[in-house]
Parts: sequence; C-alpha cells; structure tokens
Amino acid sequence: MTTAADEIAARWLRRYHPADADAVRLVCFPHAGGSASFYHPVSARFAPSAEVISLQYPGRQDRRKEPCVADLGTLADLITEQLLALDDRPTVFFGHSMGAALAFETAWRLEQKDAGPREILASGRRAPSTTRAEEVHLRDDDGIVAEMKRLNGTAAGVLGDEEILRMALPALRGDYRAIETYSCPADRRVRCDITVLTGDADPLTTVAEAERWQDHTSGAYRLRSYEGGHFFLVQHLAAVQAEIARALTPAS
Repeated sequence: MTTAADEIAARWLRRYHPADADAVRLVCFPHAGGSASFYHPVSARFAPSAEVISLQYPGRQDRRKEPCVADLGTLADLITEQLLALDDRPTVFFGHSMGAALAFETAWRLEQKDAGPREILASGRRAPSTTRAEEVHLRDDDGIVAEMKRLNGTAAGVLGDEEILRMALPALRGDYRAIETYSCPADRRVRCDITVLTGDADPLTTVAEAERWQDHTSGAYRLRSYEGGHFFLVQHLAAVQAEIARALTPAS
C-alpha cells in the first residue's frame, strides 16, 4: 500500500535503475533549471553497485505545476527531510552549479542529525561564502535566455522551441532567485570530505573562488580543474565519472 509519504518521496527522489541491497548511495543535485533526468547517464553508469538518486525539484518536468522553491535554504530543508527518511548507508553527494551549493547546505543540515554524506563532489560552483552581484532572476525572459546561451547549458533546439521555453522559464527564474539570493556564513563547515571540480574558463567560477571551498570543510579537500566553461562536465564526462567512482569506492 502506497502512503502519502511514499508519494511525496517519489516526487523528490528519482531512481532510474535498480541497485544492490548493500549498494553505496549517490545523491545527485541538478543545476539551476535542471531536472533529475540530467543524471540518467550517471545512474546507468553506476547501477547496480550504487543506488543513484537524482533529485527532482518542484517546478519542472512532471512537477512543473508545483511552485518553485525560490529560497535555497528552504529547498535544502525539504530535501533533508526526504533524505532523513531513507535507510542508513554510506552516501556521496554530487551537485553541479546551484546543485553544489544545495548539496553543501543539505549535507550541513544532515550532519546536525549525524546523518551526513562521507563526501561532497561540488562541480561548477564557487565556494558557498564567496559572493558576486548577480541579478539574472530580475531580467526579462529574453535576458534569461541570453544567460542560458552564454553558459551553453541548454541545447540550441530547446532554446528555439517557444513552447518548451515557456515551460522552462519559471523554473529557471525561481532557481536563479534561489542561488543569487543565497548567502552562507563564512564559518559554516561540514565534517565530510569535499572534492571540487571546476572548468578553467567558467564565467561563473574562477579557480581562486573554487579553491575557497577548503574553508568550508574540516575533512579532506581536493580540487580538479578541467578545460572548458560552466558545463565542462558534459565535455569531460568520463573524467567526472572517474571522480564519482573514486568517491563511491571505500578507502582500503
């Protein structure tokens, strides 16, 4: 019998492939405007030895009729609630762009309950307390589309499809509001390890800004830089998946 809690969990937590009973867990946090399906190739790569969970935020795809959560802290609270309901097993977080900041905030909340991940892979995002003056969420629709094109994060075919764009823009605007109004105390730290992945030509994150992630963990810190812009992980998928594989493998 499916309960109301089960139905809510199914909206948030997407599993595209079955996993072994003793599999390590990988939780994937999409970027601004992104959806759970972005990580379908990651699920295909690591299942069944990993239980890959991809988060589906409100306001997109099959949740497009739900209002977006335009506050990053509130979104982290909601995700934390869902992850706390899962069984206890070794867990790794992977987040790209907005998803990296959200993974950090969720990990910090879970650690207050002694339920945090063992590592965060933070991709394409400057350190949580490093700020810039950004106001993409205040632009008109054309302005948001221009930013999407600049970052090369969406296929040209989608950008030219008015109907798809009309459905995607509310989620994009809400997500941009969430990440652009997000602030993190300089002394907020997690205990888990953090590995930072960054593109050397990312217009949203310099290598120096990425290096400041080390200020936000008392665990081990690593930085990996790749050629490319904000969505370098698409170009370097095999290398990024190798980093995920390392994180999922228990230390000997």
